[in-house]
Amino acid sequence: MAPHTSPPPPLLSTGVAGLDAVLMGGLLAERLYIIEGEAGAGKTTLALQFLAEGVRLGEPVLYIALAESETELRGAALSHDWNLSGIAIEEVAPLDDMLDPERQYTIFHPSDIELASTNLRILAAIEKHRPARLVLDSLSELQLLVENPLRYRRHIVAIKQYLSSRHCTTLLIDDRYPRNDLLQVRSVAHCVISLELHNQTYGNDRRRLRVVKYRGVSFRGGAHDYKISQEGLVVFPRLVAAESRRDADALILSSGLPALDTMLGGGLEEGMSALISGPAGSGKSTLATQFVHAAVSRGQPCAMLLFEEGHGKLLRRAQAVGMALDAALDNGLLSIQQADPAELTPGEFSHAVMRAVERGARVIVIDSLNGYMNAVPDERFQSTYLHELLNYLNHCGVLTLLVGVQQNMLGTAMSTSADASYLADSIIMLRYYESEGELLQAISIFKTRGSNHNRSIRGFSIGPQGIYIGPALAGFHGILSGLPTIEGPAPTQEG
Repeated sequence: MAPHTSPPPPLLSTGVAGLDAVLMGGLLAERLYIIEGEAGAGKTTLALQFLAEGVRLGEPVLYIALAESETELRGAALSHDWNLSGIAIEEVAPLDDMLDPERQYTIFHPSDIELASTNLRILAAIEKHRPARLVLDSLSELQLLVENPLRYRRHIVAIKQYLSSRHCTTLLIDDRYPRNDLLQVRSVAHCVISLELHNQTYGNDRRRLRVVKYRGVSFRGGAHDYKISQEGLVVFPRLVAAESRRDADALILSSGLPALDTMLGGGLEEGMSALISGPAGSGKSTLATQFVHAAVSRGQPCAMLLFEEGHGKLLRRAQAVGMALDAALDNGLLSIQQADPAELTPGEFSHAVMRAVERGARVIVIDSLNGYMNAVPDERFQSTYLHELLNYLNHCGVLTLLVGVQQNMLGTAMSTSADASYLADSIIMLRYYESEGELLQAISIFKTRGSNHNRSIRGFSIGPQGIYIGPALAGFHGILSGLPTIEGPAPTQEG
């Protein structure tokens, strides 16, 4: 006869949707968990959200505070506009008369007396409320009372066994990271969640969450960005492009400019990434907007994520060249989000892109690539972040337009601080060149994977009627240098 196996306990939501996604559903009921991190990392905020979710489900919940007072906890909740009604709070702090000299202990060590008193009060609070969800804040207070490393570990094991018999799901808050010695209690917990706070030289501090272990349960490994907002802890699960793979026929999307479509070999394909590169003021953003205008005119949803240009300025600039986008914004076909590199984390940006895809966006513009790279804190992983993001959009069948600003105005030694040319499927290059005392513009297609694109260099200009692409500049040599030589009559450009 096969041995009897009991079904696994149900998964409980943490009250934080992003964290539930990292944990592949939530926390197993009736287990003990450790939430660790330094001061200000958001441990108390996460604990309150966990208990608030229990209240929402009609469960009895209890917060045992060993260091903070109930007044302090309710004050912290008010900063998030939370109402803690339904959450039982028990203060297990030192007694009021402990500072009285007549109450000082002489025969027994003070920690022994205080530990026994603390244990009795913790057990009394649990027996009184019989919670289904419990938060014990914090382990560092117990650690100071126990003092001996071996005794401390045994004490935590005893708490775990006691709570297991009470069918209680418990979060133990640890105010500091465990050291690699006998003080470590990570092995006692069923799951350990670490909240990391990274100070930045400029801009907002970066917060990352990491699941150190989750016994017998799969989870999303690695670091996940999170922030503390008015709503509480908001977690942005790390983007994994392989999870978004879809099989579908890719359509060719027109730019709305027949001459440009001819240069591209018909247009740009869904699932491609195209880099529009050139010096400042050469028309990169306007060209990207042209693809968006053509897509919304066909009824295809689009999204634009802006790092440099303001929302209103973009609309006015598009209107000035015959590309009205207000109607598409009003009916939801177009979404525009402005981002601040100093405040935005890579995870939060990826989350914004994923939400745009979930809303059905078929064309996404990132303007500019340089701004996106400035939002990536660790330069060693800039290309990795971008590669994963572009793979995700490729798997989702989204055409991605990256605007890359090149340094210098003329010459062949033009470069960009964010080189994505090897990642992009297509490269559209805009250049300035001098001719007869006038500064003109040219456009060329450097590469387009899977398409027989046109390799000519053509005139490019922007006027009130929109973008104009002229014939090939056959009378010039050395346009890419910015100072070409002319053979025969110079071609003209019209706006």
